[in-house]
Amino acid sequence: MQHRKITAFFLLALGLTWGLQLPGVLVKLGLLAGPLSRVMPLLGLGAFGPLAAAVVMASVEGGGVARGALFRRFARGPVALGWWLLAPSLSGGLFLAARAVAGLAGYAGPWWYVPHTAETVTAAVVFSFGEEVGWRGYALPRLLPRFGAFGASALLGLVWCLWHAMMLAVEGLPLWLLFAFAPYFVAGSLCFTWAHLRTRGNLLVAVLLHLGSHLNNSHKALPGSLTPMLLHTAAFVLFAAVVWRVDPVLRTPPAALAEPAAP
Repeated sequence: MQHRKITAFFLLALGLTWGLQLPGVLVKLGLLAGPLSRVMPLLGLGAFGPLAAAVVMASVEGGGVARGALFRRFARGPVALGWWLLAPSLSGGLFLAARAVAGLAGYAGPWWYVPHTAETVTAAVVFSFGEEVGWRGYALPRLLPRFGAFGASALLGLVWCLWHAMMLAVEGLPLWLLFAFAPYFVAGSLCFTWAHLRTRGNLLVAVLLHLGSHLNNSHKALPGSLTPMLLHTAAFVLFAAVVWRVDPVLRTPPAALAEPAAP
């Protein structure tokens, strides 16, 4: 029964996001009258697909009690100070480390890909919240007891990657980039799972981890250059591999990762 709920959540999250962002793709293709700014509100609302899907599925499962349990994850703890420092800086820090190594080999690309306006900063915060309530608030705790840390992270990472398909099309990027993005999202998802397990499932830590990916976002170099994204991906894969090797919490048997039912 649980796998049906997860499948329904994924389909709903993808369907809501893709449905709201489809008009932007049609404008981009010239099949719908523009300008693109006319449908920008729909593009923004699409980022809340995982949040809306999580609220709907939690309501189906347990009404107000389940919805309350979903949002109480923001207050789970206690959480060590180090996580509050690591979460917003991990993704950007990994890119800087990869950029430094590439620089030794002669690469001369930028070090920073930061949001430059109040609108983009606000979007980064709001969209991180909208995604993580679904991905790490609803889906991950239900995937872990079935697939374990690695399997749950890989599955969630692939869906997370696929979820971005419409936005890629809106930005005029080729969809084959999803294949290049997949290792980034799978490795990143494993790092998020590590944080989830080490912070008792604190959802605010997940939001800060996600926000950190926007504060120095190598994907902003696309379509001009694929190199920053590849460097970032390599850094995430290496970091995830090290964490997997050194921290046994990621190798916890799936059955031991089940959470008690909400009161």
